[in-house]
Amino acid sequence: MKLFYGEIQGDSVIINDEEQQHIVKVLRMKEGEEIHVTDGKGKLASGKLVIEGKKAGMDIAEIKTDLPDFNPKLHIAIAPTKNIDRIEFFVEKAVEMGVSEISIIQTEKTERKNINIDKIRKQSIAASKQSLRFHFPVIHDFVKLTDFLKNVNPEHTFVAHCHESLERIELNHIPSLESYTILIGPEGDFSEKEIHYLLHNKIRAISLGNQRLRTETAGVFIASWNYFNLKLIINNT
Repeated sequence: MKLFYGEIQGDSVIINDEEQQHIVKVLRMKEGEEIHVTDGKGKLASGKLVIEGKKAGMDIAEIKTDLPDFNPKLHIAIAPTKNIDRIEFFVEKAVEMGVSEISIIQTEKTERKNINIDKIRKQSIAASKQSLRFHFPVIHDFVKLTDFLKNVNPEHTFVAHCHESLERIELNHIPSLESYTILIGPEGDFSEKEIHYLLHNKIRAISLGNQRLRTETAGVFIASWNYFNLKLIINNT
């Protein structure tokens, strides 16, 4: 499937401008080739490619709506690493495995203070298309941990940290929920002050095992854990 991103309104499809350039100038596709366009919100249009000069359009054969999304939902809130390539790697893999939302959070030990969120969003779209997702994840703006916590449901929110002296439950022992929000700290982990603040806000702590994982590895681990659980749910229904 050659999947592209665009707007789908009623029986109209407008392929994203950058996608049009990619089709015409990079892929050099020919008129009449079969293509598919998603709006990233559960709609999928199928048809034949139409080329008009440097513009790419579509002769629509079918539009599907309300395509199923991943369930349960997973929202990963992760602190950025000093090397931004590692977070970009995490985003790509987490999106491929069905994460619903990603928040980049600023903590006490976060060294990187600026994030190019637009670039992260473009990478998320690319990963969504590559993995044939028709519901693209939401990539939120860079936010301070304290502000992030104002909008979470504590009953569905957990924090992964490495402080062995503080109580934690195993990831596989958390209850089955319709949605999860899991926080992952920066290089050097959350501070004890932050952990106590999270516990004060009724955010339960989890352990990801005996190994100490890098920030981006912990993010991929959680995404793969949720993806594995999704497959179990699908296979058992």
